[in-house]
Amino acid sequence: MSESLPLLADDAPAAERHAVLLQTLDALLLGERDLIANLANASALLMGVLPQLNWAGFYLSKGDGLVVGPFQGKPACVRIAFGRGVCGTAAAERRTVLVPNVHAFPGHIACDSASQSEIVVPLLTADSRLIGVMDLDSPILSRFDSADATALESFAARLVAGCEL
Repeated sequence: MSESLPLLADDAPAAERHAVLLQTLDALLLGERDLIANLANASALLMGVLPQLNWAGFYLSKGDGLVVGPFQGKPACVRIAFGRGVCGTAAAERRTVLVPNVHAFPGHIACDSASQSEIVVPLLTADSRLIGVMDLDSPILSRFDSADATALESFAARLVAGCEL
């Protein structure tokens, strides 16, 4: 896909942003099945469409933890053990973890001191095998809500389904 992202007004409703996110992901996945290439484009897409993010990217499952993958934002923590921090918790429990205030999350790993809220969505195959997690951070408290979680879970499922694993 060589087109630029659709233009969205700064005050575009979240539902509109979520629809653009999913439609654009579908277009990016057409004809490309490489996991790393698709994760790289997906991180850029998330950063370009969703407002108030300071980090968007992926950690991939490797051994007994997660290793940083493609992302947009400041340099990140490289390795996270399963069960540690928001990413490790989402991976270990294979569920989305939405954190309105990262400072109130026990064991939060602060890679960027500007982060105030976070959402982490596991990347699972159809047979529930963990590929990794999608991690989004915001410098705004309570940036993410249940509508974001639902849209991002759909995004993660489409992304995994569109990749050769």
